[in-house]
Amino acid sequence: MKRIPIVLLFFFVFCLYSCNQESVDELVPETEETSEENPTDDENSGDETTPDLPENVITTPCAFDLSNVAANSTIILNCVLDLNGATVTLPSNVKVEFEGGDIVGGGKLVFSGGSIDGRLLSSDLTVTGNVTLESPVFKFYGSRWGIVEGVTNKENALNNNTRLENTMNLVKKLGATTFEIDKLDAYFEVATVTSTTTNQNFYPSLEAINVPSNFVLKMTDNTVLRVQPNSRKNYVLLAIREVSNSKVYGGILIGDRLKHDDHSQPGPHAFGHVMMIHGANNVEVNGVTMKYGMGDGLDIASIGFTFEAGYVPSKNIKVTNCIFDSNRRNNVSITDGFDIDIDKNTFLRAGIDLPNSEGKAPGFALDIEAYRASVNGELVFYEDAHHITIRNNVEKDSKYGSFIVAIGHDVTIENNKTEKAISIGAGYNVTISDNELTANPNNKSSAGIVTGHPDAKDTYNNVISNNTIKGYNVAIAAYQRDTEIYGNNIIDFGIGIQPKNIKNYEIYNNTFTSTVSNSIGIFGNLTTMENVNIYENNLKNVARESFKFVAVNEGVEAENFKITVRNNQLANSGTFSRSNGIDFMNNQTKEGIIFINAKNMSVSGNNIESTGQDAIRIKEGCSNLTIQSNTIKVIGSNLDCIDQTSGGTNITISNNTCN
Repeated sequence: MKRIPIVLLFFFVFCLYSCNQESVDELVPETEETSEENPTDDENSGDETTPDLPENVITTPCAFDLSNVAANSTIILNCVLDLNGATVTLPSNVKVEFEGGDIVGGGKLVFSGGSIDGRLLSSDLTVTGNVTLESPVFKFYGSRWGIVEGVTNKENALNNNTRLENTMNLVKKLGATTFEIDKLDAYFEVATVTSTTTNQNFYPSLEAINVPSNFVLKMTDNTVLRVQPNSRKNYVLLAIREVSNSKVYGGILIGDRLKHDDHSQPGPHAFGHVMMIHGANNVEVNGVTMKYGMGDGLDIASIGFTFEAGYVPSKNIKVTNCIFDSNRRNNVSITDGFDIDIDKNTFLRAGIDLPNSEGKAPGFALDIEAYRASVNGELVFYEDAHHITIRNNVEKDSKYGSFIVAIGHDVTIENNKTEKAISIGAGYNVTISDNELTANPNNKSSAGIVTGHPDAKDTYNNVISNNTIKGYNVAIAAYQRDTEIYGNNIIDFGIGIQPKNIKNYEIYNNTFTSTVSNSIGIFGNLTTMENVNIYENNLKNVARESFKFVAVNEGVEAENFKITVRNNQLANSGTFSRSNGIDFMNNQTKEGIIFINAKNMSVSGNNIESTGQDAIRIKEGCSNLTIQSNTIKVIGSNLDCIDQTSGGTNITISNNTCN
């Protein structure tokens, strides 16, 4: 318990360098951890499907043609109208209504005003002219639009992509605002360059199925969209790119992680995203399941970089009630954007290893990871992720952590239930509050909350408050500066709070309860602590020591640093060894204090009751130590209120009460 677990330092290193593959090359270390989790049968299905049946059930041929249709008339199709490939120009303001019939024969209807029921549209009919749909809600049947369901070849899967996207664009042009899909299980080819221009580069979010602006794609649990297995290191299945006011509701989106060719193309295959919000605004994603992506379940990113003329951030994004499961890298990554709300989602098994598909770092449920780089000694922020709220979510079984602000600012993480760590890398104005963190004993994270990274210089103004943190080796690993830690309920820990090179910290009103043998409430070890106030905490139920400071502020650079420990309730005061600049004031404790090689300390106004041992023990090497105005009681025989070993320098003992 004398060092911060090395895995905490490891995952921050690779998180700080991770970014969007379309922006810069990714540096992703390999991992060796294995998982016993296996995909369920439905992720391998799609071999046999029963398509959704359209409502066009009448097969009787129509007894009329369209040559005698009058202007402003209504045609009710309760029969099958065969156009025989003809182009028919209708008079003005004709309505074509649905009553179980159909239009076949590969022809074209040219309208001059009027409307048509969307249930009559299909890939077999061309509709042009001035026409709108009878209803703004369009129901999509794959069989009417040439969708091949189930396991298929690349050509059919590419046609599936084209036909689904083109149909959304068509019906939107005709006035549809909602596009409904129910029973559909199909593969979509998203790894092929389809551009016919001179620009033949591959742009994943363009080759995806794209949702248009001012549009609702509404799916159900019967809707399964799958990535056609490929060998691309990056792809996107469903994209919301450079659009506004788009919504995606429901549906199950599945990447090709279990069938992906991981070897044909060089580079880490960790950027095949199931969904991408790319330079879009006013977007809602609600009730969607995203799993088995080669990269992330969802990636939220910008078009271009912050310093470029064409920079378009994503903004006003709401992601609610979704399920993210077993995506290879992170379940969600936010690389650029603001006013983003992640609410009431379930995050499962992020970054885990699967048979023939090793997980890729970072391995978090959600990672805020705006890219930055040092250019001529100055940090350049290529991306900016800020004003993000992560609330009311559940995380289980992630490989390395739950939620992390690797690089970002103005982030609130609240009211979540997690198993793995909630962490800050290089982040400021981050609030982590009212969360319930419970370590999984079979897949335990080393820490519950991590407040910064040792090497990040822009980690500050953060708040860790009112969380319940249970069962971690280190409940809160505290780094960096200008941070408040208060109101937390810290349970069954090895170390409650472990500070490491902190400055301007307020640690107060926390409750520590641990029956773990050798547990320590607050443990500073081989570190500096400058202007740190620790007060009004309850450490009455800690198995070993309430406080333990070893080699704190020991170096010359820290000789004027100050730590104040005041008004705390302690089970046992603990040890101050090779430490400097601590005022221990007005605390209540049931056991004594040990000072070894301690200097520049004041112990005053404390109420100390010690059973079976001397109350204050001043051992070798102490200097500039003041012990005054304490109320001391010792219980047992041959005990001293203050026991001083010879050899100290400038030790003042005065006005103490001894019983």
